[in-house]
Amino acid sequence: MDRRRIRMEDLAARCGVSVATVSRVLADRPGVRAELRDRVQAAAVMLGYAVPASIAGQTAVLVASQAAMVDVRRSQFTLHVLDGMRDRATALGMTLQIGTTAGARGTAQGADAAIAGYLLLSPDDDADIAAAALLDRPVILVNADDPMMRLSSVAPCNRTAAARATDVLLRLGHRRILFLTRPGRRTIARRREGWADRLTTEGLHPDPALVLEVDDWLPEVAAAAVARRLAQGPRDFTAILAAGDSLAIGALMALAQAGIDVPGQVSVMGFDGLPQCALQSPPLSAVEIPMQAIGRLAIDLLREAHGAPDLPARRIELACRIIERGSTGPAPATGTNRA
Repeated sequence: MDRRRIRMEDLAARCGVSVATVSRVLADRPGVRAELRDRVQAAAVMLGYAVPASIAGQTAVLVASQAAMVDVRRSQFTLHVLDGMRDRATALGMTLQIGTTAGARGTAQGADAAIAGYLLLSPDDDADIAAAALLDRPVILVNADDPMMRLSSVAPCNRTAAARATDVLLRLGHRRILFLTRPGRRTIARRREGWADRLTTEGLHPDPALVLEVDDWLPEVAAAAVARRLAQGPRDFTAILAAGDSLAIGALMALAQAGIDVPGQVSVMGFDGLPQCALQSPPLSAVEIPMQAIGRLAIDLLREAHGAPDLPARRIELACRIIERGSTGPAPATGTNRA
């Protein structure tokens, strides 16, 4: 088909959507689902409809913290977010490049004109965010947010998701829910807040003794911590909500080693929703973070910031769903399930 004859009506017919929807996508306006936006953009490329010149051919530089880049054994969260970024960048005719925090700080001033901006993934602390806000190119925070609202961001709705996961366990009759976490980042702190919020709403005290902290996301570190907790005395919880799937897997390991039935005696809920949850014994219930959608939306936010730098920063949080599998079940009728 001749590019000069391609109209919005052609794209709308090809994608089975309205012309208004195509117009919103091409103008990079909000209000269109990520998967539908991807479909329209892919059809535009395939049919030869010109992708906006302001972003096509540009480079997005992913700047990941050290923790994000070494999470292969801990989570693989980064890999799934990266898949979403690559898919969206390809649909927009962009290139995705991997950089480092130091490289971004050192080269942004007077950087290559082809660099549209930076995607800062899981920054280690607020100092990194503050430094990123000083760069002369757009910066989008991924799996984080700017407390001063200088930078746009996209992340899961951690507090609400943790509250919903806690609610699932409460509906199963659990009252003593151990929160297993690796503290340090604001996003993880919000998961603890969600756990505490839901318990408080239910009239239960979020007992600090039911917060178990570890210093790494590795399953074996979590397993050792849960084993030590069990050895301290009579078990005082009937469920575990972990701040990450890797921690939940460690909890399953420790409970199995101690001869504690899951979910008959203790239920376990993870947080990430990675594919390996289904391979655990028993299969792990988990909060499922829309990781690829986060990656796609990060590229869209960068495109928006590049094309309209005067727009105010936006903080976008995506809902997470709860996947219930074999690791969660009704609370035991007697014993440790006390308020």
